[in-house]
Amino acid sequence: MSRRKPPAGAVTKAPDGLPSAMIENWEWQDHAACRDVNPELFFSAESERGMRKHAREVLAKSLCGTCPVRLKCREHALLVGETYGVWGGTTEEEREPALHGRHR
Repeated sequence: MSRRKPPAGAVTKAPDGLPSAMIENWEWQDHAACRDVNPELFFSAESERGMRKHAREVLAKSLCGTCPVRLKCREHALLVGETYGVWGGTTEEEREPALHGRHR
């Protein structure tokens, strides 16, 4: 597998608290089950509620269940404080207690 080249003008140093911008820190995404899936599956529209949102999240989480980098993805979401979408098989509501706990 060939390494991807960072885009021109890519950030070379991440802001404090975020993982560094080194391509090695992100290459796990190349192995993600969702790499070729429409991101709308993982992120709700602002108006999405109730059963429609729940059904989309169940579908997204089922794909995450097949993913070889699910734990790395979840770790990333927690590390950067990702408050939107399904990451590593968890919804924003499921990650919220961990995110709130680390700011105390």
